[in-house]
Amino acid sequence: MAYAADFSDLFRRAATFVDKILKGAKPADLPIEQPTKFDFVINLKTAKTLGLTIPPSMLLQADRVIE
Repeated sequence: MAYAADFSDLFRRAATFVDKILKGAKPADLPIEQPTKFDFVINLKTAKTLGLTIPPSMLLQADRVIE
């Protein structure tokens, strides 16, 4: 299982920073931002290999399930 920031969202936000810098903003003046979108991913193949059983309620909450 992994609960982490959504990388595609991070890349989009990074592009916004690059745009601002290319338009003349100083990097030191740009605010530090925290991730706002997170993904919950469950790898069932690995869970099975480890002998773990994932409850159905947890599978329903996952954004992505790897089988």
